[in-house]
Amino acid sequence: MYDITIIGAGIAGMTAAIYARRANKKVLVLEGKTYGGQIVETEKIENYPAAPGIAGPELAKKVYDQMMKFNPDFKYEKVLGISKNDDGFKITTDESEYSSKTVVIATGTNYKKAGLENEAELTGRGVSYCATCDGSLYRDKEIAVFGGGNSALYSVLYLSDLASKVTVIHRRNEFRGDDALVKKIKTKENVDYKLGKVVSELKSEDGKLSSIVLKNVKNGETEELKVAALFVEIGREPDNSIFKDLVELDEKGYIKADEDGKTSASGFFAAGDCRAKTLRQIVTASSDGAAAASSAIEYLNSK
Repeated sequence: MYDITIIGAGIAGMTAAIYARRANKKVLVLEGKTYGGQIVETEKIENYPAAPGIAGPELAKKVYDQMMKFNPDFKYEKVLGISKNDDGFKITTDESEYSSKTVVIATGTNYKKAGLENEAELTGRGVSYCATCDGSLYRDKEIAVFGGGNSALYSVLYLSDLASKVTVIHRRNEFRGDDALVKKIKTKENVDYKLGKVVSELKSEDGKLSSIVLKNVKNGETEELKVAALFVEIGREPDNSIFKDLVELDEKGYIKADEDGKTSASGFFAAGDCRAKTLRQIVTASSDGAAAASSAIEYLNSK
């Protein structure tokens, strides 16, 4: 029986583990993919205090090493379900079952798909959701990025140093990302813009992406753009469906939780991007992890 089981080893989950182990609680951390979460795909982080310009994987490794110094049980297993019982919770993974008095959910978010007809078929064959993962495959080729937030703009900056040309496609006429990023992109001579447009169709040849069709959001006019790759960066979405019978979710599927991580279920806490909140950044994920773990510790001590 664990005191606290943390599901997800991104910044929020690892921070929660540090706080929980420092309180001498028996802690299990379950991660279905790799530690670090979304930041391992970020080439450079410029807005995290005391670590300007740090690479995402480097920051993830530092937090991971710090967490492991406190010796939580850490397992790479995918959580399939959670049920509540008299003692707390039963957690079922693809490998085993665990019992825990409390649970902290820190599962983050997944890439949001564009919702195009043959998107799944062309994923890995010209359609990608991770510039730092797949950008080098399209060195010296013409590619496109679909999106206008910070993630999209970071991808444009990264890809502009690899591709011969990067076309940015955004449904609005202004970017949603930080002005500092927009100014950096505008210094890149090989970056072109298709604003007020969306990707409406993917075309392929020999099983690979060959071109994309863009549609003007105002008048519906279309144009075809030949590209070797399309990087979809239109946001992220939660994957909290397996928790819906335990805890209250909002209309977008995020877990409803207070700033202290408390949810509608006793002993069940949420931290990081999976939680319904306004700002989703590394620094807020870390603070969420600390708050949720502290709430779990307080809950356990009160018992």
